[in-house]
Amino acid sequence: MFKKTKLVAGITLATATLISQQISAAGFAVNEQSATASGTALAGNAASDTDISFSYWNPALFANATETTLYINGSYVMPSVEMSNQTATNNATRSVGSPTSYTSTQGSSDPSESAVIPSIYLAVPLNDKTVVGVSLNVPYAISSDYDDDWAGKYHATKTELQDISLSLSAAYRVNEWVDVGASIQAHSTSMTLEAEVIDADQDGYGSQELEDDLSFGWSVGIAMEPQKGTRIGLGYRSEVDVEQKGEVDFSNINASVAASAGLVDADITADNTLPSLLTLSLEQELTDNLTLGLTAMRTGWSSVQALDIDYDNATTSLSNSTVTLNYKDVWFYSAGLTYDYSEDLILRTGYAIDNSPSDPNNLSARAPGSDRQWITFGGTYNVSESTQVMFSYIHLTSDPAKVDKDGASTGEDASRGSFSADYDISANIFALAVNTTF
Repeated sequence: MFKKTKLVAGITLATATLISQQISAAGFAVNEQSATASGTALAGNAASDTDISFSYWNPALFANATETTLYINGSYVMPSVEMSNQTATNNATRSVGSPTSYTSTQGSSDPSESAVIPSIYLAVPLNDKTVVGVSLNVPYAISSDYDDDWAGKYHATKTELQDISLSLSAAYRVNEWVDVGASIQAHSTSMTLEAEVIDADQDGYGSQELEDDLSFGWSVGIAMEPQKGTRIGLGYRSEVDVEQKGEVDFSNINASVAASAGLVDADITADNTLPSLLTLSLEQELTDNLTLGLTAMRTGWSSVQALDIDYDNATTSLSNSTVTLNYKDVWFYSAGLTYDYSEDLILRTGYAIDNSPSDPNNLSARAPGSDRQWITFGGTYNVSESTQVMFSYIHLTSDPAKVDKDGASTGEDASRGSFSADYDISANIFALAVNTTF
């Protein structure tokens, strides 16, 4: 009677952790680290000599600072998720006392949520060759909230994830045309994940919160200008192993079901890996006023193939769960132009192809990701000799995505049942930054 109820708690919530990670880093990695770079769709981001915000992709670019410099950026992300043709069934409701199976075509309001994502950079030159820097970024973030009564409620309701990274960096000017740099990063990651859990009256609820102690990563980079007007950059950000601890809390669970199935509040742990990022860029001055930027970025998602969720065996009889990911490495490509319109105004535009690592045949309601395209515009206005204001706009569109879960009795969705829906995802992203020197 209670076998499938156990599966709902042990597999459904484990998958919630998995898919939150997938949303934040696969389809929703935070690339908006610089209003300057966003204006050209990140084209030239590992090679640019424009300002210190490009150091996120290549720490050698802190060498752009010739005096103490502060760069403060804020990006406002406005995602939109439209769903259609949603339907779900679940025969497991019969096994926990409900007289009929669950069937629904109920839609949900837009589950995506707008957010402001900050980033801050500070560079301090020690001498003509050496610059030290500190930066604060949000490399991964997601917030989504489906209605509690929607058709896919056993697959997903609420997901929140945030990764904050503090970096300490140093850049060194080897000679007139070569800069090198490195950084060490401290990461703090937290997640809140919620889903409906099947019990006798079909209104059980499960929520788990996970966070980690500090995790550490590093980055290295080199920037070269072999001839005046031609800049080449290569930057690498390492994988970050994240060990998370937290609790799972159940509510509105029938007392007899909770006692027999072990659906009690318990400690949980999960080990995740944030992927590596390799960035190769070129900037070429075409004329005195026009510069071409090109970028290719490779995100190493193949390092994440499965996710294990461990439950405290001393507290609950829930079995540990393993969820298969099968991520693949993906490339991001962009091209952009920068035009010096006048002494006080610089204009930018760009286009990018942002490939998704997700298996299109294994999408989830928590991660209906697909390949994306960017169209961007931006600019810089010189307020004074020491202060500039940067602005950008990104319009992001995605290929159509279809979630189709068959709820097979031997698969990971056995307890959650079948679910299918068509997704249309887009976003508008506005960024504003201030750069000032002291």
